[in-house]
Amino acid sequence: MKEKDKNVIDGDINSALIKKALGFDAKEVVEEYALNDEGEVKLSKKKITTKCVPPDVSALKMLLERDCPLSALSDEELETEKTRLLEILRQSEKKNKEKKIAKRKETRKTQKSG
Repeated sequence: MKEKDKNVIDGDINSALIKKALGFDAKEVVEEYALNDEGEVKLSKKKITTKCVPPDVSALKMLLERDCPLSALSDEELETEKTRLLEILRQSEKKNKEKKIAKRKETRKTQKSG
């Protein structure tokens, strides 16, 4: 494999690990089809939902191991890293909660106006 290709793949893997480690929102689309009067298949229903995928500690651990093996860190460095990572997780969870609250408010507005 060429060095350029390897770097691209490593970058893609790293990006995917970061996304999974921090958590993300995923859209899920469900479509239902039915036959119309002319016998053609037509889209009858389409439902789009957004699901919140929470942060994944295993992905976070893999990221850390890639950059610096945990066994090479001193106890003090481990404690500092733990504190830093916990803060990142708290911020991510706070952001996800805020998104859920905003989504609920939007849903309620839509239901009241409809």
